[in-house]
Amino acid sequence: MEKLRRSMMFVPGNNPGMLQNAGIYGADTIILDCEDAVAITEKDSARNLVFQAISEMNYGTEVAVRINHISTPFGWDDLKRILPAKPDLIRLPMCQGPDEIRQIDEFISEAEQKNNFPAGSIKMMAAVETPKGLRLAYEIASASPRMVALAIGAEDFIANLKTTRSKLGRELLAARGQLVLAAREAGIQCIDTVFSDINDEEGFKNELELIKEMGFDGKSVVNPRQVSVVHDFFAPTAKEIDHAQRVLAAYQEALEKKSGVISLNGKMIDLPIVARAERTLAYAKATAGKGGK
Repeated sequence: MEKLRRSMMFVPGNNPGMLQNAGIYGADTIILDCEDAVAITEKDSARNLVFQAISEMNYGTEVAVRINHISTPFGWDDLKRILPAKPDLIRLPMCQGPDEIRQIDEFISEAEQKNNFPAGSIKMMAAVETPKGLRLAYEIASASPRMVALAIGAEDFIANLKTTRSKLGRELLAARGQLVLAAREAGIQCIDTVFSDINDEEGFKNELELIKEMGFDGKSVVNPRQVSVVHDFFAPTAKEIDHAQRVLAAYQEALEKKSGVISLNGKMIDLPIVARAERTLAYAKATAGKGGK
């Protein structure tokens, strides 16, 4: 079973109190943010705080850092300061193409060698937030073996489309679909954008239902209250688990009888259905005791 990334929670890198408590909410990944959540005047302070937090805290979960883009005056300085603390994952915002991934990959490789970290131990993910980035999503996803996920950043993407974000999310359907396809072709995970209205629980659940149906592996969140809700949605239901168990039992019975025909309750079962059942049970086992139903 691949690494769970149902919830990836942003934590402002310039807030010592939130950095200290970030690990207690149960998110699969915490993203210590040096980008949007930090004012330009506090960039230096934020990367120093993030470095200290990673060096001194035991969060008990995956720790990512969202750096500033490498085309800004801050991106490379973020990497220089933070990599010696050995974050688990670097998240690049506003990714426009595979060359950016390769440049950062090379920089991380040098840092790993310099600090005696195992080669390839620091992973990467990229947020697609422009039409160009979406067009090159597969190339971005496959640009480095460090890449573990693509994400979509909705607010900037919508601004680039010159439209507005709606509760139904129709304006993002094409982009979400393309991103999932690119991630699946590259064999990595796909993470949805944040839902910023933390008081709109019904809207949040509707969006979770949509992205789960579309094939996303998880969601970026901005508030600890959203973490358990995300985990509930991504956990297989009792009905799904029961069906998966019966599918595999029917499959095993057919194998023992050396029958080429597999059926359950009068419905034919083919190998993709068996594979989906195996994934459901593996996911249920992986999420047991880690939030969710």
